[in-house]
Amino acid sequence: MSDVAKDGVNDPPPFFKSHVFMCMNERPEGHERGCCASKGAVKLRNYMKAKTKELGIDQTRINQSGCLDRCELGPTMVIYPEGVWYSCKTAEDIDEIISEHLQNGRRVERLMLRPEDG
Repeated sequence: MSDVAKDGVNDPPPFFKSHVFMCMNERPEGHERGCCASKGAVKLRNYMKAKTKELGIDQTRINQSGCLDRCELGPTMVIYPEGVWYSCKTAEDIDEIISEHLQNGRRVERLMLRPEDG
């Protein structure tokens, strides 16, 4: 991929190879859409952050985000630069995303969210 944008300006190289945003949004208990925080997102994000560090996965940032607007499917995350969305519910799901997506560049089809989901 070229580092020259459509307007001809050279973009700097990316600071991170992968940037993961995990929704940590919290809504009041009983909210009709639910929220990722009440579905274990905080624990899963912390686990993912610790696991990538433990495995020495460089140039990857695990961030929390506000609402990603896919509350019913959560906990949700999106990984850039690919823009791939996942629903992850367990530490095993996180392990598979780390191994397949972050380390090997392959999608985890069974966990992927598509635009029509939800």
